[in-house]
Amino acid sequence: MGRGEATRERILAIAESAVLAKGFGATSIEELIAEAGITKSGFFYHFHDKNALARALLERYMAREDAQLDDVFARGRELAGDPLHGFLAGLKLLAETMSDLPGDYPGCLVATYCYQERLFDRDVRELNRRIVLRWRLRFSAILDEIVVQQPPRAPVDTQALADMVSTIIEGGLVLSRATGDSQILPTQLMLLRHYIQLLFEP
Repeated sequence: MGRGEATRERILAIAESAVLAKGFGATSIEELIAEAGITKSGFFYHFHDKNALARALLERYMAREDAQLDDVFARGRELAGDPLHGFLAGLKLLAETMSDLPGDYPGCLVATYCYQERLFDRDVRELNRRIVLRWRLRFSAILDEIVVQQPPRAPVDTQALADMVSTIIEGGLVLSRATGDSQILPTQLMLLRHYIQLLFEP
């Protein structure tokens, strides 16, 4: 990693911590500059305004979440031979991962942006929309595969069910942050896992 790239990554890490602590609107460019030990022109070299910083944070979050979900559900599929039990194993692994995190979930960034959408330009809102649609596509592809091999007990729209998975994850993040109880999200994931079992297992 070159010096410029390392500086950019340091700014993003500082910004993420500040946003998790107090929200995006209350995070100032000046405090990020001071914490990073750079000049104002140094900051604007990497991010021409606060919206550019928001886009970069979301892109960083998206890449990290994609990698984590890829890993968790690939490991779940390795543990079980069929799509249903692979997905169930993946949900359990995700719940365990979330339970073991030492602090706030970086995924709270997305929730923060959703609540403060008026602060952002069209590009940031579009990126946020793309994140939601990517999650829908990810989970609906898994669920479509499950439906082929194991018909559900009742008719199910796999895209709506995929949105339910995303809603539980993001809603669990919001509730965990609001209450200070880090176990809410893992508990919700295990309840979702039980529901999927009841829906698909014979």
